[in-house]
Amino acid sequence: MEVALDQPVLVLNRLWQAVNVIGARRAFGLLARGHAQVVHHHQDDFRTFSMLDWIDFSVSNPPRAPKESVRTPTRLIRLPRVILLTFFEKLPCKELKLTRNNVFERDKNVCQYCSRVLPREQLNLDHVIPRDYDGKTTWENIVCSCIRCNSRKANRLPHEAGMRLIRKPVRPKWRPVISMVLGTHQHKEWKDFLDIAYWNVELEE
Repeated sequence: MEVALDQPVLVLNRLWQAVNVIGARRAFGLLARGHAQVVHHHQDDFRTFSMLDWIDFSVSNPPRAPKESVRTPTRLIRLPRVILLTFFEKLPCKELKLTRNNVFERDKNVCQYCSRVLPREQLNLDHVIPRDYDGKTTWENIVCSCIRCNSRKANRLPHEAGMRLIRKPVRPKWRPVISMVLGTHQHKEWKDFLDIAYWNVELEE
């Protein structure tokens, strides 16, 4: 039962937009408090169920596999795969953190001085305006650089080293939090609510 209650459940806001992925245990808590309903694909439409209705539905439509349900002292209850929040309608956003990997992701592992695509272990981060010139550690002043270009530029401004950026560094757009928590753990029941092309947007402006 512990494993079943840890299984992921897709959360939709009141506008049927995917906003989060939570564990089944938490999903049942939201259902029990009346804060959400189960969404179930039925024939060519979607049906929503309150907690009590979902229990009744589970009795009349038992799950095919034991891992798709949780057992109570008196009955089996199907695990919800998608729930719909009753009140929440916002699309939460989360700013991408300024980390080494996220800079590499933004710059697509391309040295921003010589345009070479390299493995990450052969790349470095460069302050466009060096710290000795009061350059800040910000999205707008950090770029992906190969080790050779990084050494050539040293502690100078690009033009002082006879170098030029291939593109101006920018802060990535905010992304819906759902794109950060989806990972590879997706159920077939989610596909109707996830437009992968939309969620996996480019990080660059």
